[in-house]
Amino acid sequence: MKKLNRKLLRELTRMKGQMLAVAAVVACGISVFVSMSSVEYSLKATKVRYYSDYRFADVFMQAKRAPQAMIERVRDIPGVAAVRSRIIADVTLDVPGLDEPASGRLVSMPDKKIPVLNDVFLREGRYIEAGHPEEVIASETFMEANGLDIGDRVGAVINGRWKELRIVGKGLSPEYIYEVQPGAFFPDNRRFGVFWMSRDALESALNMTSAFNDLSLTLAHGASEKDVILRLDDMFRRYGSLGAYGRSEQLSDRFITDEIKQVGIQITVLPAIFLGVAVFLLNIVLKRLVSTQRDQIAVMKAMGYSNEEVGLHYLGFAMVPVAFGAVFGTVVGAWLGLGLTRVYEGFYNFAELTYFFRFEEVALSVLLSTGAALFGALSAVRQAVSLPPAEAMRPEAPVVYKPGFLDRRKFQKKIPVSIRIIVRNLERRRWKAALSVLMIAFAVAILISGRYSYDAVNHIILVEFNEKHREDLTVIFNEPRPRSVRHELLSMHGVLEQELYREEPVRLRYQHRSRRQSITGLESTEGLKRLVDAHNRRIRLPENGLLLTTSLADILGVTPGDTLAVEFLQGKRRTVNVPLGGTIDELLGLSAYMKIDNLDRLTGEAGIVNAAYLRIDSDEADRLFADFKEMPGVAGTSMLKAMQESFEELIAQSMMTSTVILTTFAGILAFAVVYNGARINLSERARELSSLRVLGLTRHEIAVILLGEQAFLTAVAIPVGFVIGIGLSILLALGLSSELYRMPVVFSTFNFVFAFSVIVITASVSGLMVHYRLNRLDLIAVLKTRE
Repeated sequence: MKKLNRKLLRELTRMKGQMLAVAAVVACGISVFVSMSSVEYSLKATKVRYYSDYRFADVFMQAKRAPQAMIERVRDIPGVAAVRSRIIADVTLDVPGLDEPASGRLVSMPDKKIPVLNDVFLREGRYIEAGHPEEVIASETFMEANGLDIGDRVGAVINGRWKELRIVGKGLSPEYIYEVQPGAFFPDNRRFGVFWMSRDALESALNMTSAFNDLSLTLAHGASEKDVILRLDDMFRRYGSLGAYGRSEQLSDRFITDEIKQVGIQITVLPAIFLGVAVFLLNIVLKRLVSTQRDQIAVMKAMGYSNEEVGLHYLGFAMVPVAFGAVFGTVVGAWLGLGLTRVYEGFYNFAELTYFFRFEEVALSVLLSTGAALFGALSAVRQAVSLPPAEAMRPEAPVVYKPGFLDRRKFQKKIPVSIRIIVRNLERRRWKAALSVLMIAFAVAILISGRYSYDAVNHIILVEFNEKHREDLTVIFNEPRPRSVRHELLSMHGVLEQELYREEPVRLRYQHRSRRQSITGLESTEGLKRLVDAHNRRIRLPENGLLLTTSLADILGVTPGDTLAVEFLQGKRRTVNVPLGGTIDELLGLSAYMKIDNLDRLTGEAGIVNAAYLRIDSDEADRLFADFKEMPGVAGTSMLKAMQESFEELIAQSMMTSTVILTTFAGILAFAVVYNGARINLSERARELSSLRVLGLTRHEIAVILLGEQAFLTAVAIPVGFVIGIGLSILLALGLSSELYRMPVVFSTFNFVFAFSVIVITASVSGLMVHYRLNRLDLIAVLKTRE
């Protein structure tokens, strides 16, 4: 086998361009698989460890005010392992260096550092000390976004009284891995932060001595979450409970769980495409190699080499480039995985997002690449093994040719010879041409589907920040206010327009299904807040009944005309039957809407609101912001444009990273297919092209014949790739959509232009490389060969 190995190395060196292209395609597939697999495992492992180390709860509940004595009754519920009561309050903040008012969530902590549920990880500083009610631990993201340090002070309006908070620690909690303001979907780390402060300090500030308004607990192994939730709902109904819920409904956990699911989807699609292309390339390269080395196969067998040795020799032509690709792809995948993990650190607030590179990824990459090599080389190796020596000594039987479509007499004078030769060759090898088109189309599809997320996110931003929400500022009151508060708002300097709304927490029931939800009562859908669906169409509120988002209606199994039982969880806690008046296909969240007057009638409490949308005068904004910072009745504010800017800044890095990676990989894929196709064509038709040169055709005409075929295949592949890319994007939209958000199926013109440009440039570069070899073709040497 030493002689055969030397022959193998010699042939691989001669075919290094084609083999490197195969290795590059394999490396792309393996690197995507390794990087995504390792990132998925890293996110899962980090989440599990973080939840365990800091005792993230299994069940949560908020109430108006419950006595501390109820904790013992909660501990007696079968299946409850640990319980923690807390006091939580949302407040308005005055942050140094920030003109606008910020919002904060105050979370009570024990005065002494002890292990508790939903504990705090201290990145810097120290824990709060007893007897110092002004001390707080601030969330790391909020401090970094505002440039705050340990010892800095932040003003807050707590229960109508101004208080100065001093930061003594920088912390994180598993409860706020995805840190957003209540009711929001997009993070604004500069204008919203979480603060952990003394339980005694919050009890005193909120008049909550020996009481709590938030409960979290963990379950014993094998306990029924549903049974515990039912017991909690029954036990705390009288204390204004908003309904207990499990970890799956906790906003932060839902976001990170959905993200892990999305990473898992990417593990299968892209590697399958790249390895499929590698199989195709190996198949056509090795078949051509066996075809041109028939006489060598005969000599090897005549000299005593067995079929197994000959088969292993030609299998080596597949295994060597695939092995190189697998090794390089594994290394690149580990590097990409580490980089993507760092990108996720900008989105999610883990105490330590550790990157795990496991042996399982290496083993699976070796298995996948070996499978691709075997599958791609199978038919060529079988052909080499089954070829008898006597038959192999003879040239291949010539192909039976017949005139092509353009060889008819009526076309001969109208169409150049070079074009007719191109079409004739394509007609004779239809399956090979079709597969080449499909492989190039996959490269186009990767670009289209890869940039699809850009278009989807831009569409979400357009609908949410420009069409649906037209306000400048949202003000949330800390207690329900009468509608006369509109006059107070309009009297403030800088307020140009206001629109009040009301939110009521409810439990919606239909047959055996139920869902905790808030109903939003709107004064109008033509003002500052519009109801706009995923296709940017305006929807009006029904005269009577509810308007549910399509996803919420599907969860409850209701259709327009059905009647839902609505149990209000605050106030008089009525249960009423309400018809479903219609549905709206919104992009974000699960929502329920109705006219505010109808909501007032159903609750039995008319004229109450708890928030307002405002349009403000930008010239008076600083004065208005200063007023809101000290207004006692305001629990928080949010600014639409600031939230949009924060979100766009957050996703810019990840979008750029994914675009560079996918563009590089798609370019490699297209280059490999076009280059290998042209090289094999040159190898197969070298004698034909040399004969045409001797007969008088110019180099340019010969190049048109050879490269024109690849140009035609590329031109056909681009629209096919557009269609496949749209299909892949639709599958991605279905796989990535969840209760939290739906990915719209939208595509920008730039997406298609970008994909077209990348493929054309890549095909042109590979064509130039083949053209260079064509110009160096030795006519005499080629015409002397047996073929």
